[in-house]
Amino acid sequence: MKYILFLLLSVFISNSQIKKEQLDLMPWPQKVDLTAGTFALSKNFKVNITGNPDARIFIGATRFLRRLDGRTGLFFEQDFLTKINEVPEAQLQINCTRSGKIEINENESYQLSIDSNKIVINAETDLGALHGLETLLQLLQNDGTAFYFPSVNITDSPRFTWRGLMIDAARHFQPVDVIKRNLDAMAAMKMNVFHWHLVDDQGWRIEMKNFPKLHELASDGNYYTQEEIKGIVKYADDRGILIIPEIDVPGHASAILSVFPEIGSKIDNGVGSYAVERRSGIFNAALDPTNPKTYEVLSAIFDAVCPLFPSNYFHIGGDENNGKEWNANPKIQEFKKKHNLANNHDLQTYFNMQLVPMLKKHGKNVMGWEEIMTKDMTKDAIIHAWRGTNEGLASGGSLIAAAKNGYKTVLSNGYYIDLMLSLESHYKNDPISKTVLLTPEEKARILGGEAAMWSELVTPLNIDSRIWPRTAAIAERLWSDESVTDMVSLRKRLKTVSFRLEELGITHIRNKEVILRNISNNQNTISLNDFTNVCEPLKNYTRNGGGKKYFMFSPLSLFADACASDASDAIDFDTAVNKYLKDKNIENQKGVTHFFEKWITMNTDLVHLSTNAPLIQPLLPLSKSLSDISKQFLLRFDDQQTLNPTILNDLLEQCNSKKQADVELAVYSSLKKLL
Repeated sequence: MKYILFLLLSVFISNSQIKKEQLDLMPWPQKVDLTAGTFALSKNFKVNITGNPDARIFIGATRFLRRLDGRTGLFFEQDFLTKINEVPEAQLQINCTRSGKIEINENESYQLSIDSNKIVINAETDLGALHGLETLLQLLQNDGTAFYFPSVNITDSPRFTWRGLMIDAARHFQPVDVIKRNLDAMAAMKMNVFHWHLVDDQGWRIEMKNFPKLHELASDGNYYTQEEIKGIVKYADDRGILIIPEIDVPGHASAILSVFPEIGSKIDNGVGSYAVERRSGIFNAALDPTNPKTYEVLSAIFDAVCPLFPSNYFHIGGDENNGKEWNANPKIQEFKKKHNLANNHDLQTYFNMQLVPMLKKHGKNVMGWEEIMTKDMTKDAIIHAWRGTNEGLASGGSLIAAAKNGYKTVLSNGYYIDLMLSLESHYKNDPISKTVLLTPEEKARILGGEAAMWSELVTPLNIDSRIWPRTAAIAERLWSDESVTDMVSLRKRLKTVSFRLEELGITHIRNKEVILRNISNNQNTISLNDFTNVCEPLKNYTRNGGGKKYFMFSPLSLFADACASDASDAIDFDTAVNKYLKDKNIENQKGVTHFFEKWITMNTDLVHLSTNAPLIQPLLPLSKSLSDISKQFLLRFDDQQTLNPTILNDLLEQCNSKKQADVELAVYSSLKKLL
């Protein structure tokens, strides 16, 4: 009887064929061929592994089972995978030829085949197999009674070998659990490089057994023990992720110089001449490249830190050294003349080249921000391109220059997710420009890209909402074919991906409500949530007023911290406006006026809430402006009144204000279209 019911269920599901555009895969695979039929899931579902993989595949396959179990509630009978070929009759067969190496240019390809009674993942390495398991999870479908996988053949591999995320733990410290949950999310999006920014003006975050004063005096008690670092490295390795540590020198050196002032470049560099910075910005503190003790200290630091990280690269920073301390120090100026160093860039190259053998001793090559690129820099270095139009330079210019000059290079310009720019701006930002002619060899030197999460304006409470789900779009840009660019498809798939990230502990959805409850004084948050759906945080670092508004110990729990880029109602409103302007029929008009009615009610509710919630008060001017212009538009649409254009334009400009609550109304441009 059970067999007959299972057979009937299989027949029912197989008649519900899914279309390719219904799949919520991300990153989109290189080749997807749907075939007739489905694979029906039951509690008897099991996994078997063959070949010669690394032990990480057992951890990954067990994690896959638990996540699939959590989504379906089937309570699979299989517990933990620990051995090769322990369940030969299993429905899911994973075949790995060899152990994958956690390094760039490793084979991460896989083939996934699903038919009505068997699922097969074939991969040369366990890294590819882990990616195949993530794709399989994303393929899960359901109807009203059952869960199933569609029959499909997928052949997949990454376009770029470097698909990274940088988290700055030096400014606002990010605890171990924040790092681990983001590693889980990276793995789900097939990202493979975690760049860990550990040292800056605002803090030293590594336990140093040879120089304990660094973590004792320059971290405010917030640092990673060496055992915690080893644990995170292992955690990342189990997920196929390479960790690149960064200690930023010779600039951004306030923290290290607060402990070792004698290697600073100030003329008077005695005790107390440097301090850990409490604000963000670019500071003058710089190591003295002419002082032998500078290199003694750095060599001892690298001797202690390098063994914690197995990767072949070490990021030395090298950015934003303004040279003011160097220019003011006669001894340093005399050194430049003696060594025929024409400028501070040449002096910094001299400094950088002293670090190369220190790192080589530990089997590591240099990586640094684009300022390290000069004619004398070793070609083993990776140039990290970050500057663009914000800095008055051509977007991605240094990436092209690096590739043409023989350097391997990684792009972060255009992937600065802390700028709160649009999803589309990141998604359409391809590492290989179509307007620049590159040889095949030069293209091969462009390793990929890296999302950059600087932490001036994030704490563990809101950091996930700044990284996800936008970074999933960056992950797709770095994995999928360059032709995959459709924004409608991306937004549709991202809605599913976003909520699925919650099962990995990502807090971008739930912590929004935590912030709103605080703002509302535990009152109803519906109107506040509605307002977040039309507001976005101020962009391009304008929120922080040149680094002077917030301290590195400031909590970030205000309305702006509950808002995100790509406000959802703003996107829907723009769609409705465009539809109405194309065809001004009654149905399309209602699609627009629905929003006006919603915003008028929202403002009334916010005013009511504010009587018992002081943190709502700063929102009211902007909410009122939106409500006022909504009333005017309703008079035009519903009552057919002719409105005074001067009044409308004045109201519109009030909606363009960026002076309230660190946010801007994302519907401004759409409202302007209606005028």
